[in-house]
Amino acid sequence: MMPGRAQNNPYVDDRVIHFGFQLGLNLMTFGVTDSEEPIVNPLTGETEIYHARVSNLMPGFNVGFITDVRLSRHLSLRLTPGMQFSSRTLSYKTESGRPVTGSLGNGAKTDVLSIPVYIPLYLKWAAEREGNYRPYVIGGGGVMFNVSRDREKPILLKPMDYFCEVGAGVDLYFRWFKFCPEITYRIGFANQLAPVDGRMELAPQDLFYTTALKRLLNRQLVITFNFE
Repeated sequence: MMPGRAQNNPYVDDRVIHFGFQLGLNLMTFGVTDSEEPIVNPLTGETEIYHARVSNLMPGFNVGFITDVRLSRHLSLRLTPGMQFSSRTLSYKTESGRPVTGSLGNGAKTDVLSIPVYIPLYLKWAAEREGNYRPYVIGGGGVMFNVSRDREKPILLKPMDYFCEVGAGVDLYFRWFKFCPEITYRIGFANQLAPVDGRMELAPQDLFYTTALKRLLNRQLVITFNFE
């Protein structure tokens, strides 16, 4: 602490355990791997190779709760379970450039809605406090459970993923609480694409949405506002 600088809430970091809540925004995307499998174009009847990409990201939001356990002067353990809401659009094209569409009537596009419940565990390392701010870095991992699975959608996601996450933020001290904005990047490791086998709900012209893909991996950027 710099001499003569007044501090808000000077003993808040001495607590062994404290609680809080989170509000935030997220941009969720996919790491896409194509299957390169020849597929019959439902419009032309010809065999095609399809390629997919994430063409649109809709900003989502997240809410959660904080349990922080002080391990040392600079290090704490954090459990922050919560829920996210986000959507992505996958667009498809053929290698030949011929048009293709499914039963959705919006061209070769489909929206993928995700509502994951996540349970992460982090280590937070904070620098020395200077006045009423204290920068920190954070890292950890956890599991996510998707509660928005709809078997009638062209893309069906698996129910669980596990991930790691790294980021940075700053503790801003006010009289009665800490406000802690942070930014993190989250990487999922489990293939989220559920196979098309046995999905009787899909129309034949919608099978290409899944069969054109080999792997979908979750990727997301998260901006979180912590109140502790």
